[in-house]
Amino acid sequence: MTAAAANWEHRFMRLADVVERRLVTGEVALTTLAAEESDFVRFNASKVRQIGHVSQGALTLRLIRNERQAYSTLTISGDAHTDDEAIAGTLAALRAALEDASADPHLLVDTTTWTQATRRRGTLPKIESLLSVVERCAARLDFVGFYAGGSMARGFASSNGSRGWHELDNFNFSWSLYDASGRAIKTTYAGEQWSDEVFARKVEEAAARMPVLARPARTLAPGNYRAWLAPAALAELIGTASFTAFSARKQATSRSEFHRLNSGEASLDERVTLTEDIGLGITPGFSEDGYERETVPLIRAGRGAQQLTSARTAREYGLRPNGAPANEMPISLSMQGGDLADSDVLAALDTGLYVGNLWYVNFSDRMDCRMTGMTRFATFWVEHGEIVAPIEAMRFDDSLYRLLGSELDRIGATPELLLNDSTWGERSTGGLQLPGVLVRGFRLTL
Repeated sequence: MTAAAANWEHRFMRLADVVERRLVTGEVALTTLAAEESDFVRFNASKVRQIGHVSQGALTLRLIRNERQAYSTLTISGDAHTDDEAIAGTLAALRAALEDASADPHLLVDTTTWTQATRRRGTLPKIESLLSVVERCAARLDFVGFYAGGSMARGFASSNGSRGWHELDNFNFSWSLYDASGRAIKTTYAGEQWSDEVFARKVEEAAARMPVLARPARTLAPGNYRAWLAPAALAELIGTASFTAFSARKQATSRSEFHRLNSGEASLDERVTLTEDIGLGITPGFSEDGYERETVPLIRAGRGAQQLTSARTAREYGLRPNGAPANEMPISLSMQGGDLADSDVLAALDTGLYVGNLWYVNFSDRMDCRMTGMTRFATFWVEHGEIVAPIEAMRFDDSLYRLLGSELDRIGATPELLLNDSTWGERSTGGLQLPGVLVRGFRLTL
């Protein structure tokens, strides 16, 4: 645990106590924190274009009385007197807002008392070392990338007595190698334990495929093609479906893309198991409504299992909340691996498509969980286990019911951790841990 993260924990717990001392009879307060100490570096043409460090903490106060609620978010200054005054002013404003607020019929918060804490210390590169290894590994390459790494902290405190703390050190580095034609190969490296050797190997593996990009691109006719969907490609499909497919609210209103799966009308291949796996430790084990998050089996042996149920959905539909966020999206999704080793992927594919990434993915038929998008870069034509040419960008249109069902041939043995790379306002927690999949038929349309 870094000294900065330890300081955030101390500040948060003190401020939560300040909030609760100022409450009056009948009031309930839920206090949350999102804080970080992060480094950011942007590269272009193998050179540093932007570099910076962010230290920030946002405290959200949620005041509840008589089934009415109001909330406000303020930035922590670090000065105790200033922060205490800001809290006093915020509570006064929230009390005034509650006077005009309507009763919320779906309001539900946890009233039990619990305590949990997660503190995971990682090994992150010093910025000087990072710049040095990029300079060394990307020499003579057109390297374009973005690095974000550091400590992230999330806190929760309830005036009912619950306390939660989650802090970890991690990094997320994504980059592309471009050739003269403008084609590129994208690679990601994310985790908690940085290794110069692993980074160098990933750059070297991508660079080894650059000569293939210089070959004339192969144009394919529309049709079904045997294909390997790398973890990043599968993540685009499952990530798009995850916006609503695993939601208890969407299932209750028959609007889930996996409604037929969850109702038992359809199934996937029995080797497919998807879980909201809080045990990965990449996201807090508590929700903003004060519930401890649970590990939830979403698809078990190809069949629908449970859904993600937020507090509001639970109250509206008479369900039990399992700590899901309000949008009921998975935030720590894990898919069980199979038996296809990374070194055997090309041989098992034999002849067909190697799909490294997918782009611009959206639904073409929600109730069939069918999606469309583009192959774009890092898609290659493979013949007899050898990559022979890049592929011109093609549009695909296919259903997860097929790709993870009737068309599923093999599942990669090594799931890859793909952390959430969003930095909009703050670095995000969570992500996906997915293997690649080998499918018998991947539908290209034009």
